[in-house]
Amino acid sequence: MRTKEVGVLLVLAALWGGGFLFIRIATPAFGPVALMAMRVLLTGLCLFVFALVTRTRLELRTYWHHYLVIGIINAALPFLLIGVAELYLTSGLAALLNATTPLFGAITAVIWMREAMTIKKVVGLGLGLLGVVIVAGWSTLPFSTTLILAVGASLAAAASYGLASVYIKVSLGNKVSSLATATCSQFFATLFLLPLTFVAPPTRVPTLTEWLSVAALALLCTAATLLLYIWLIAHAGPTKALTVTFLAPVFGVFWGVLFLKEPLTLSPFVGLVVILVGAGLVTELLLPGWPRRVTETLSEPGERHVAAEMKGEHL
Repeated sequence: MRTKEVGVLLVLAALWGGGFLFIRIATPAFGPVALMAMRVLLTGLCLFVFALVTRTRLELRTYWHHYLVIGIINAALPFLLIGVAELYLTSGLAALLNATTPLFGAITAVIWMREAMTIKKVVGLGLGLLGVVIVAGWSTLPFSTTLILAVGASLAAAASYGLASVYIKVSLGNKVSSLATATCSQFFATLFLLPLTFVAPPTRVPTLTEWLSVAALALLCTAATLLLYIWLIAHAGPTKALTVTFLAPVFGVFWGVLFLKEPLTLSPFVGLVVILVGAGLVTELLLPGWPRRVTETLSEPGERHVAAEMKGEHL
């Protein structure tokens, strides 16, 4: 990648990882539902304005049903699950667990798209599971049922992102622009979450810092990251753009330590390295083309691994 593309990649990773910080700050006051409803609403408005300026065709009448599904499984549901998890987890731990998204994408691709299961993918999935055990098992948080459920919510969010990555590829492919998909899906996520705010309103009056965290989460860590990610894919290619998955968790931990004084130990980074090596294997970023299959392929000739290329948004 050129210097400009590397710079965009680092900014993107820093913003993406920063989302977990702002969620941790704002969730106790707003609650997961209200916070994420405002997040998708503000993000959708920002992207809609950008789409108008760039004269992007949204193709809403044709693909609204796909936008609806994507809005739920790539925004509303995972956002909500992460918000719930961060009521009990540190922002750094939530960011580390989110790094498992490519693993779930690979599993979904094998099941849904009948991609071949290779030795490399088996090893990668095993390493990913081991990494989760290291990250969660050696957490500084006291072991409890609440911790298990919170970790489960984070992993469920990652699984939802993984499912969405494959669904986007299968349902839309190159039929519409990524900006159109992102814009319309955010509005359908808003329609899904807003009614729920009447059932789960904010728990108290938010402070100025918490309001600013909402704005930063929506405008910088969601809208801006989506636009930067689309730009990076166009200029550097999807495989290189996917390396943001490896950098964002590091920034997530860094921001939590810097601003929230979250404890920093060696075990989360050991677990992160194991997870990322596993993710690199299943997404073909590491050791591409090695080895061949352990089972006969169930995929059609010419199919390729696409689960991680349309990753969507990872927090």
